[in-house]
Amino acid sequence: MGFAIKPSLPPMEARLVDEIPTGDEWQYEPKWDGFRCLVFRDDRKVVLQSKSGQPLGRYFPEIVAAVSKLKAKRLVLDGELVLPVGEQLVFDELLQRIHPAASRVKRLSTEHPALFIVFDLMADERGHSLLERPFQERRRSLEAFAKKNFVPGNLLRLSPATRDLATAKRWFRRVGGIVAKRVDMPYHSGDRLAMQKIKVHKTADCVIGGFRYASRGKIVGSLLLGLYDDAGLLHHVGFTSGLSKLQRRELTPKLERLIKPPGFTGRAPGAPSRWSNARSTAWQPLKPKLVIAVAFDHVSGNRLRHGTKFVRWRPDKAPRQCTFDQIVSRSTASLHLLTTAS
Repeated sequence: MGFAIKPSLPPMEARLVDEIPTGDEWQYEPKWDGFRCLVFRDDRKVVLQSKSGQPLGRYFPEIVAAVSKLKAKRLVLDGELVLPVGEQLVFDELLQRIHPAASRVKRLSTEHPALFIVFDLMADERGHSLLERPFQERRRSLEAFAKKNFVPGNLLRLSPATRDLATAKRWFRRVGGIVAKRVDMPYHSGDRLAMQKIKVHKTADCVIGGFRYASRGKIVGSLLLGLYDDAGLLHHVGFTSGLSKLQRRELTPKLERLIKPPGFTGRAPGAPSRWSNARSTAWQPLKPKLVIAVAFDHVSGNRLRHGTKFVRWRPDKAPRQCTFDQIVSRSTASLHLLTTAS
């Protein structure tokens, strides 16, 4: 690369806060649910870099091809890889791309091509670094760059942005989260000084359909959560491990008395994969008797995507009352926002 900016550069990160910051120094953007990605192009060489510094180009050949077709022969972009399927952005489909078989990646990239949503310009078409420029200048440069280089139907899209707080609040309600950036600050590579993120936290009542033992000692490690569909099948939707050691020790004999297959009558916890081992996939099925309330911040593919937080027991709630309507996805709204703003 002929740039002063090298592909090893870590991206700017965001600090999680509870409230939307206000003031003239803030700009707001939707929070996209995908893989953070930096894109480097120097003539024919295109590099896609993950947040952790790993190469992503082999997993998203359609994005590499789209960048190679741009008028600009040199650039460094910051953005998010997302994957639309129908009218939704589906995070689970992104995970399917991280696979060693090139033939499978090629097939998936053709069947469901990803999009790269761009929200910062780190180096311009001449290869000049913009990292020391305040964000409001970088944003103006990015908008001019997008107008010149992004064409309808291309896989690169400009992320919408606003300085209007009312619009930001509307986006927050629609898509479940926003990012706020300081317009007066340079690009803060690797730290959280210039960017904040605010996410909607929701709760759901879930059936405990099974549990996993901890890695050491025969004590409960995590609870496997389930919700019922319209056909009365109990599907695995996530897990929670946010219990104290004392709670897990007291809970272990109670759960062991309820061990009985099948646990989940619909989708069950996954089989081993390249990211898991035998211990992490071994689980104990339970009679569907216990209900807990959990807090979560995101849903993807009808699953609670990150580890959830235990809130409280729900002895007053019948297991069959724990249904999917509690975790309606907002991904359709986020894709519509991108479409109308592009």
